[in-house]
Amino acid sequence: MKRSVISRAVLATVAVALAATGCTAQAVGTGGGKPSAPSAPSASSAPTATASARPSASASGAATPDGKPSSPAPAAKALMKDGDENEQVRELQARLRQLDHFDRAPTGFYGSITAKAVSAFQKKRGLPATGSVDGTTWQRLLGTTKKPTADELKPSTTNELDTPDARCMKGRVLCISKESRTLAWMIDGRVVSSMDVRFGSENTPTREGTFAVGWKARDWTSTIYHTPMPYAMFFSGGQAVHYSADFAARGYNGASHGCVNVRDRAKISALFDQVKVGDKVVVHW
Repeated sequence: MKRSVISRAVLATVAVALAATGCTAQAVGTGGGKPSAPSAPSASSAPTATASARPSASASGAATPDGKPSSPAPAAKALMKDGDENEQVRELQARLRQLDHFDRAPTGFYGSITAKAVSAFQKKRGLPATGSVDGTTWQRLLGTTKKPTADELKPSTTNELDTPDARCMKGRVLCISKESRTLAWMIDGRVVSSMDVRFGSENTPTREGTFAVGWKARDWTSTIYHTPMPYAMFFSGGQAVHYSADFAARGYNGASHGCVNVRDRAKISALFDQVKVGDKVVVHW
């Protein structure tokens, strides 16, 4: 009888010890570790000491509950980035323009200028200045701007007209300013219509001076570069005012080979019908 009582007391003590070890393993398991098999209690494996000795996961992800370094958080997926060309990019540019981060007409092409504008927006809002648009950047931009209107998305003329050169004040003149990047069709000092223009690169500059329209071609393809030049009005050798699909798509991220590019097809179509051979052309700063 006495031996039976002692045996039951020993078994009860072991059961309590095993139950305590099992709780400790379960607590670790809920943090991401695997439960360990119960073992006999010892002075070095007390539940409180075991829990405090193991590294815990922190907000920075420095370590997992089993003590192994955690993997760095993956970079946010870019919704829009350099090289993209679509209508969402056009909306992005229009919204950035509302906040004075983008200073030209939306083109729908994501180039270095758009990336720079996105970086400026991100810096101002305390976001990582990656120059690419992730979900956080896009939502922040949507929250600080309004839905662009049709005119904001595809404005016919963006740049403010420059003060007309004195040579443009008399007669019929295509008054072209490199300073404001505009063309003003003027008759006797009055602006009849205006449009944005783009010029040649540093290696193929657009010539400056006073010229005259030598000849016109509604449908023309460059014999040197083999690119379309619709509504071409030639004024200095091979240099002409003409519509450019590249300018319409990419804006000022590109340049011509010396011609004066126009991106508004409807406006230059109407201009082509009005301009006559012999009309003056002034290209100035």
